[in-house]
Amino acid sequence: MRIAILDDYQDVVRHLDCFGKLRGHEVKVFNHPARGTGQFAARLTGFDAIVLIRERTRINDALLAQLPDLKLISQTGKVGAHVDVAACARRGIAVAESSGYPPATAEFTWLLVLAALRRLPAYMANLYAGRWQQSVPATAANRLAGLGESLRGKTLGVWGYGRIGRLVAGYGRAFGMRVAVHGRESSLAQARADGFEAIAAKDAFFAGVDVLSLHLRLVDATRGCVTRADLARMKPTALLVNTSRAELIEPGALADALRAGHPGLAAVDVFEREPVGADEPLLALPNAVCTPHLGFTERQSYETLLGGAFDNVVAFAAGQPVNLVAA
Repeated sequence: MRIAILDDYQDVVRHLDCFGKLRGHEVKVFNHPARGTGQFAARLTGFDAIVLIRERTRINDALLAQLPDLKLISQTGKVGAHVDVAACARRGIAVAESSGYPPATAEFTWLLVLAALRRLPAYMANLYAGRWQQSVPATAANRLAGLGESLRGKTLGVWGYGRIGRLVAGYGRAFGMRVAVHGRESSLAQARADGFEAIAAKDAFFAGVDVLSLHLRLVDATRGCVTRADLARMKPTALLVNTSRAELIEPGALADALRAGHPGLAAVDVFEREPVGADEPLLALPNAVCTPHLGFTERQSYETLLGGAFDNVVAFAAGQPVNLVAA
């Protein structure tokens, strides 16, 4: 089969152990994102299968209409809203998905929690610039803005108690935090069974936590579920962490909330437009710690995500498709 692997920004896929699974196939790895349907169509013409690295590429009916040779889309991890599965089904294109690796994102979430609360990025940048023990500047409203804080005794809020959310909740417990979970009733019941507090009221949840971490899938029901009003209820000392999906937050609301000081800090690994441009508002805010969507980009995670996606390609090529997603 002719196989295209899209958006390998770091040019690492060819060097993974799992890449050997595609031996015998014609494989092209693309390291730079295309822009627009026309560019994508020109790039992908003639390929039998494409492998998607998470949600970096949007697959819609307009693009599929220009790819008559395409037979399979193999997704790393679970298929999300970026793939029009119904359009694929109408055109006879199979869609397969692989398993994820929750520890990677959960661990990175905790890295952001610690880095933001201890003001680590600012301290490091100032150190390299020759300024010893200097952090973000103090403000009139907060003379201690540059001084870090510890976690013990604070309240961790986890919205979304799936595989990643449960790990993050466990980290909070290990750090001596009070852990509160918000979400669907099934999530609340599981949280209670695991010994955590469950908060059904959204207003109380946002108002009461010191660190809030989002771990929700992006579907129609969750898009924009964190509103401007929700953010305004957060403490001026609170930290919001998002390693899940930028679209969970009302567009533009987080930057405005940080300027207003509720919450006082944010650490984000995901953006509405990726790769981000220099005009991304969060990059200009001293109370925002921003990283370039690194939550899942580590070796074991890549081996798991891509290895599973490659297994699906090999099985499909052998006439024995597995892990297909129904339209």
